[in-house]
Amino acid sequence: MVEAEDRKTLVPFNLSHILDQVPELKKLDVKLDSASFEKPIDSSDMQPKHWLQMARIIEENYLKYDGFVILHGSDTLAYSASALSFMLDGMRKPVILTGSQLPIGMIRTDARENLITAVEMAALTKNGEPVIQEVAIYFEYKLYRGNRTTKVSAEAFEAFSSPNYPLLAEAGVHIEVNYARLFRPKSEQFDVHHNLDASVGVLTLFPGISEEQLLAQIGTENQRALVLQSFGSGNASQQPWFLEALKSAIDNGLIVLNITQCMKGKVEQGKYATSQALLEMGVIGGSDLTLEAAITKLMVLLGHSDDPVWIKAHLNSNIRGEMSIA
Repeated sequence: MVEAEDRKTLVPFNLSHILDQVPELKKLDVKLDSASFEKPIDSSDMQPKHWLQMARIIEENYLKYDGFVILHGSDTLAYSASALSFMLDGMRKPVILTGSQLPIGMIRTDARENLITAVEMAALTKNGEPVIQEVAIYFEYKLYRGNRTTKVSAEAFEAFSSPNYPLLAEAGVHIEVNYARLFRPKSEQFDVHHNLDASVGVLTLFPGISEEQLLAQIGTENQRALVLQSFGSGNASQQPWFLEALKSAIDNGLIVLNITQCMKGKVEQGKYATSQALLEMGVIGGSDLTLEAAITKLMVLLGHSDDPVWIKAHLNSNIRGEMSIA
């Protein structure tokens, strides 16, 4: 991002001349090439079609390069990292997303350090293979699993958090890697999922939510799935109108994935009476999925299959290290 002439508005910046902006990259023992969208966008305009573009660039260049670094606005960075993690199957190379809180042209920008170290992280090898073999986010000296990460600050340089999973690595004088926490794909074949279905809704529960609000959300035309942001460990209202409407929607084919509004912890349906009814009607417990991971996982699964049994089975599976399964 760069500042517009009024110095108050941030606009997308074409980074085709990134080496001129960050000459320190030339000192790294890596060969760098770049690709970019024909027209840069603000990350607030990110859409599934842009994830497909990123995935295609990686797919077309997968055999040519040892790793990939994606420069991305911070606002939807966790969504993109989560989406790519589910779209890139069997990947054994690093895809590291990074960005900044201040524009690269500002004196105090965090963009330079984030980019330089993201490239270093992507270049790490051990025993002849990449250390990182997953989609990750690097921000402010920390490397996070992409689909475990959420943006928590609009102002601090430490803008991201992984509340339910440890850091993959941390950069200080040395880069300290948490090898025990790294993801390794089960598939031996790299494959890209090109079909995404964005017919996913989100319903955040709150005291005072009305029947009309619920019906408006679950009655959206062509909606195939709903992310339910419930209270605590997966609890929801026990009012008859609420339970009856939700059950009717599920009986009519709506897939409902229950995640907690809490930053830390996970959904455990049936732990309390206030979630037992959800379990019995077929609501799927989302464990400790972030909202970003829940939405994008559903989009990828819905795009891959029309079989609700298959989709529900994969929602209950930890396929990219995105959730904790007891």
